[in-house]
This record gives sequence, C-alpha cells and structure tokens, in this order.
Amino acid sequence: MRIAILGAAGRDFHDFIVLYRDDPNVEVVAFTATQIPGIDDRVFPTELAGPRYPKGIPIVPESDLERLALEEGVEQFVFAYSDVSWDHIATMSARCNAVGADFVLPGARTMIPSTKPVLGIGAVRTGCGKSQTTRYFIDLLNKRGLKAVGIRHPMPYGDLAAQAVQRFATYEDLVKHECTIEEREEYEPYIKRGRVVYAGVDYPSILKAAEEESDLILWDGGNNDIGFIKPDMYVVLMDPHRPGHSRSYYPSEAQVRMADVILIAKSRSATAENIASEKALAAELNPRAQVICVDSKLTLMGHDESILKGKRVVVVEDGPTTTHGGMLYGAGTLLAQRAGAEIVDPRPYFVGELADTLAKYPNVGPLVPAMGYSDKQQADLLATIDNVPCDFVVSGTPIELADLIKTKQPIYSVSYDLEEMPGEDSLEAVMDAWFAKAGL
Repeated sequence: MRIAILGAAGRDFHDFIVLYRDDPNVEVVAFTATQIPGIDDRVFPTELAGPRYPKGIPIVPESDLERLALEEGVEQFVFAYSDVSWDHIATMSARCNAVGADFVLPGARTMIPSTKPVLGIGAVRTGCGKSQTTRYFIDLLNKRGLKAVGIRHPMPYGDLAAQAVQRFATYEDLVKHECTIEEREEYEPYIKRGRVVYAGVDYPSILKAAEEESDLILWDGGNNDIGFIKPDMYVVLMDPHRPGHSRSYYPSEAQVRMADVILIAKSRSATAENIASEKALAAELNPRAQVICVDSKLTLMGHDESILKGKRVVVVEDGPTTTHGGMLYGAGTLLAQRAGAEIVDPRPYFVGELADTLAKYPNVGPLVPAMGYSDKQQADLLATIDNVPCDFVVSGTPIELADLIKTKQPIYSVSYDLEEMPGEDSLEAVMDAWFAKAGL
C-alpha cells in the first residue's frame, strides 16, 4: 500500500518509525507539512528512513495532498499532528476521500512501552499549563531524590539526521543543537533544575538512552497530542478558560479518557461556571480519574509588580499558545492587567514573518507571539517589539527572553508556577501514593 503521512515535523516522523518504517507491505511516498514555517520542501533522510528508502522521503506542502493521490498513487493518508478542530479533521478526511484515498487516525498503539516507570503529562489544548506542571513534577522528583529523565515531545526543525537523539543537560547543549525559542521554552526548566531532557526524531532510540540513566521517565507532551511513551501514571490538564474544548479539538477527548489524574488548570482566574462544566465533562468522559483543581501563581521575576503600574507595556506571550492554541492572553497579560499597566496593542507594528503569522492567525490578541523558529523570525520578533511605543516589555514565556533578543525597552519576565488550592485533594499526596506503588 502506498501511503502519505500528514504532519508538522513531529508525530509524523514518530508514526513512521514505529508503525511503517519496517513494514514491507507499506511504501511511504511522502510526508506533508503544515503549522511550522519552513519545514516543507525538505527530505526525511535515509539515515532515519532506513534501507527501504535509499533516497529518503520527500516532505511537501499539505496543499499537495490531492496531487499525491492522483499522480503518486497514494491510497491512504495518515493524519499525524494535533491541536486542530474536529471541523479541520473532517475537512482533511473529505479531501482524502474525494480523491479515492482512506483517511487514518492512529491511536495509542504508537506509544512505546518502557522498562522504567513512566509519569506522563498531557493536555486538551496548547497553553493549558503543561510547562508549569512539568516544573512542579521536576521539583517533586528532586525533593524525593529520584533519578528521573525527561523526554519531550519533538520539535525537530533543523537537520533531522543530526537531531535524531538530542540530550540537553547544560545551556551549552541549547547552543550546540541550535535551539529555537520554542525549544528553549521547554528544555531550559530541566537544565535550570539540574535535570536531563531528551528530544529529537527517533523515539525508540531516545527512550533507550533515557532508560540507561534514570529510575523514572517523565514524558513531557506537546500541544494536546497523545504521548509517544506509554505512561504508568498519566496526568492531563483541562482548561476552564476554554470550556468544552475536550469535545471540539483533536485528540483532546482521547487524552481525557486515558488520564489517571485530571487537573483543572488556572482555576483561580476562571469562572465558577466554567470550572463546574469542565468537572462535569471530566466525570462524563472518565469517571475513574481523580479530578483536582489547581492554579497558576504569577510573579514578576526579580521585581515588585508595582513597577508596572501606569506604564505602557507590550506583552510577549508563548507563540503556539496564542496562535494555533487560540488563547487571547497568557501569563504576561494577566500579570500586567493585575499590576495596573497600560497594555499597548502591538499588532499594527508587526513586521516580516510576524506579520505573516498575524495574517494566518488573525484572532491573535493584543500581544506579540514569541515566534522564533528561525533567525529571521527572531529578527522580526525584535523589530516588532522595538516598533511598539512603550516603556517596558513584559514576557510571559517560560524562558529569559532578554538572553536571546536585546530590545530597546527593559524586559521583565513573568514566572508562573502550579499551585495547589485549599479544599482540593493534594496532588503531591496522590503522586506520593503512586511513587510508593511503583516502588520508587
């Protein structure tokens, strides 16, 4: 059977490696690409594709879908990216079916079992709070003295062969692997806390390497995607600021149904009505899961937030959260509002690829998405911020933005940390019980 894999430089490569690379009954004709700028018109290298593909596998734009069926004889399209609406899934299926091809959604069989206990973190949308949850668990593991290694959902946007297995233990590793802003946001918390995190392309090899230096694997999911490593304890976040999205986005509902613990994130800043509706949905989809409301504690790092009162600020937020994640605000916006700052709308000042991003995602709120997939994007990010008439930059990204770009205005960073709430079950107690059960 001739197939093509519809992807965005992540799950598509994983699904190929674990499902199709060694299957003599399948020929993968192409990968298609979307969401991430500059990832199409490349080749998935033969070093990763294997001996059955001596010339590698072409990566082409998703707009080539019909051509692949009509001219290349593709009989089946495998959908392999996440955080899209069910309307999008239906449209993609219709496009495939209309040219005589099947449309396939692989499931949890793409999860690789581990020889070590696995704690997994997932969510129903980008921007639910996985990063702060990951930091919470790293700190908890450090407190218990457990030798844990993280494995992060992939972001391989460069030389795929060189990025097959990436190990990050120092800040020099971020430079060595030429990490984008998006990658730094996910890897730096591990390094800052003295932990190792792996990522890349070849997850069977990544898992093997991580197992050799750990007592426990921490699977750190991306977007709302199903995990690549099979978890023994799966913690999934729901977002009361986007109620009902578990039903309307793919593969959100599957995440909720697989969870052992469901966290209703950012609960203190959400309405009681939305929290109640998310609890009811969690109970309907997965009555066996333990549901706990948690919050995000916002702090202006190194400063009293009163420094922002009455000042004009431009807010920089996490890129994926505020683009395809659809959030109109993030941690930076919430803290700036709380501090009494005047938030300047930066959208009229967007230039270059930031302007292209706004055209693609016109519903972005009055903020700057921290897009930095390439040097050009980082340059456009800096130019955009410098264009905005303001006193300060407030950064709601998980990294020290000032280490990467030098703006005319001072940059103040917002930290956000998972915080347990009075009256809720203790997440730490739940995890302690699991650690004991797992013999850790």
